[in-house]
Amino acid sequence: ISTANRDLMADLLPVLDDFERAMNASEDSEDIKALREGMELIQNKLNKSLQNRGLKKMEVKKGDAFDDEMHEAITQIPADKDLEGKIVDVVEPGYTLGETVVRFAKVVVGAKQ
Repeated sequence: ISTANRDLMADLLPVLDDFERAMNASEDSEDIKALREGMELIQNKLNKSLQNRGLKKMEVKKGDAFDDEMHEAITQIPADKDLEGKIVDVVEPGYTLGETVVRFAKVVVGAKQ
């Protein structure tokens, strides 16, 4: 049990190494564009590692129907009739691991005016 996540941790170590290198490089650099590109590369590497393990980002967008099995409504705001009961904004993406929701998408839902 104590080593159940060993493979996942081993996959994430290169990402941790990249973050450490980026932090060290940022101490001497004032090139914001280069720092941003480095952070994007690290983010892509992390995303790929997690996706290879089955983590999938939910595709949620404005206008989708609210589904309490996939979404967490953090608030409601008055909305036009076409957005009543639908998602107005996605505050935080949701994720699934296989068929299981790991984190619900945090959304703002349209309410009657």
